[in-house]
Amino acid sequence: MSGHSKWSTIKHKKGKADAKRGQIFTKLAKYIAVASREGGSDPDMNAKLKEAIVKAKAANMPNENIDRAVKKGAGELQGSVYEEISYEGYGPGGVAVIVETLTDNKNRTAGDVRHAFDKNGGNLGTSGCVGFLFTKKGQIFIEKTDRFDEESLMMLALDAGAEDIESSEEGYEISTEPIDFGQVCDALKQEGYELASAEIAMIPSTEVELTDASEIKKMLKMIDMFDDNEDVQAVWHNWTGEADE
Repeated sequence: MSGHSKWSTIKHKKGKADAKRGQIFTKLAKYIAVASREGGSDPDMNAKLKEAIVKAKAANMPNENIDRAVKKGAGELQGSVYEEISYEGYGPGGVAVIVETLTDNKNRTAGDVRHAFDKNGGNLGTSGCVGFLFTKKGQIFIEKTDRFDEESLMMLALDAGAEDIESSEEGYEISTEPIDFGQVCDALKQEGYELASAEIAMIPSTEVELTDASEIKKMLKMIDMFDDNEDVQAVWHNWTGEADE
């Protein structure tokens, strides 16, 4: 995807998050609780929890919500127990899709995911059917501003462990290995950089462009159905056109 397309996608997601802030916070709280339960409540000793907290703060989730979710995961507060399940399949036009979920009811979630695929011209596949097309990477976006120097940002990020930095008219995309994601985010925030977006993403090795208007409409509808599902944490795909719609 082009740099412009990536930034358009971020703004599109931000717009959705602003419109559905409560739902976004609920999903993030689940993610934080699961990370805390699995690896402990100290983010300095739990990379997954650190990544979850960074993502929550980038979405402007209040600190008290984050603390409460950590305590639920650690068993200090009562809460539901969620299981991580990923689904893989194909959208319209053969677009590869991965749907990451956290659920306390596997049957309900599997049915909902299958319905979203079927209703929009896609099909739910078997585990691993498209996963090989994606690579897990840390992705950090910082908007351009007159308040900082580009060379200083790049040196700081690389010294902290960043793998690559791409510059565009709108800002910078910093890539990391998943293990280095937390420390790079910490280094940037300590120097006062505001993260427009920060997450461990699934980056596709190949891309699919849809040219049929009906397929584009179905793909957008399918993504919206996944986004509206409280069990769905993230949707990854190799379609290049979402940001331009």
